[in-house]
Amino acid sequence: MALTGRAALLAALGCLPVGFLEPSWTGILAVNASLSVAIVCDYALAAPVRTLRFTRTGDTSVRLGESAEVQLTVANTSSRKLRARLRDAWPPSSWPSGTEQAVSRHTVTVPAGERRLVTTVLCPTRRGDRRAELITVRSYGPLGLAARQGNHRVPWTVRVLPPFTSRKHLPSRLARLRELDGRTSVLTRGEGTEFDSLRDYVPGDDTRSIDWRATARRNTVAMRTWRPERDRHILIVLDTGRTAAGRVGDVPRLDASMDAALLLAALASRAGDRVDLLAYDRRVRAQVQGRAAGEILPSMVNAMAPLEPELVETDARGLSAATLKHAPRRSLVVLLTSLDAAPIEEGLLPVLPQLTRRHTVVVASVADPHIERMAGGRGSLDAVYEAAAGTQAQLQRGRTAEQLQRHGVTVVDATPENLAPAVADAYLALKAAGRL
Repeated sequence: MALTGRAALLAALGCLPVGFLEPSWTGILAVNASLSVAIVCDYALAAPVRTLRFTRTGDTSVRLGESAEVQLTVANTSSRKLRARLRDAWPPSSWPSGTEQAVSRHTVTVPAGERRLVTTVLCPTRRGDRRAELITVRSYGPLGLAARQGNHRVPWTVRVLPPFTSRKHLPSRLARLRELDGRTSVLTRGEGTEFDSLRDYVPGDDTRSIDWRATARRNTVAMRTWRPERDRHILIVLDTGRTAAGRVGDVPRLDASMDAALLLAALASRAGDRVDLLAYDRRVRAQVQGRAAGEILPSMVNAMAPLEPELVETDARGLSAATLKHAPRRSLVVLLTSLDAAPIEEGLLPVLPQLTRRHTVVVASVADPHIERMAGGRGSLDAVYEAAAGTQAQLQRGRTAEQLQRHGVTVVDATPENLAPAVADAYLALKAAGRL
């Protein structure tokens, strides 16, 4: 049984006339006895909580930053009218901080034998699976003096997907891709190394592209045209070790890497390439393989949604072995990791020749713009020390990038908002150069 504020108020008001008219135990007992009888009767008339039936419907997935609606149907199978206050509990990250109490609590009135629908709006602040917790129901009597209270568990899961904020860059990269394929009105034909077709010579054409055999069979000079390679294999590798847990501004490094992976997958699939995903630290955390072009983005988004960084050092040898296993033939391997000196020099560099010998490798990392601001600091003594630390960090990342480049690796180092378009540009540049 739960007593309400109304019962406490009536008890307080009943004591006032007793104190003035009959200040004795008899007067107090008379007031409290009548109030107790009213409370017991009110409790008895409240609709039972245990016999209530609940079912859920609604959204099962939502992008981070958007809202999802989950409907809860309350069926009153008893013969009494239900007057209740209901709390639909979800994990704290299901709403912005401070809004949980207003959003998760509902007032419902359900006549006997009927049902009502209540809607809980979720606005998650983190990726991953959000599972519904207990439903707490407080059923009040007709006088509002006492209430029955109980819990029900009604399972439901809403998967919070990566937001894919970089999709705004996709149209411009697709336009560049069409230029490479020679499908737009540009001054040059599409670049690449795969033979496309023959056409007549036009003054200004590169004479190295003349097809002399075809020219001998016709009255005009025949030129070979080329197009970028298709059906290449792209393997995107997400490093989910401890360095992925760091935050740059308000964005976790892992989330920025996911955004870059999604833009690259969308672009490469439109280019006719096959895209796979591998998430690894000391074991495989997620993988997507063999999906068709129309399925690759939904599959990647669904696989990446529950991923969280593991606070362990990434096993570089295991990562290299897993990469070679998932890409047995020549591929473009895009490794989204950190350019911190220790993990690269002690972990990645020793095993890098195994990868570059067989694959084209791109290493992409999230750069912290705060370091650049530190390096440019001037004025106070603290600013001078920060400038020295920032400069040192920049030099260290530069040396690490140079070491990778000496092994034939393409290095992309950009801020969180620029990482995705920078990785897409690197892919287009490699495609144009015929290095895939």
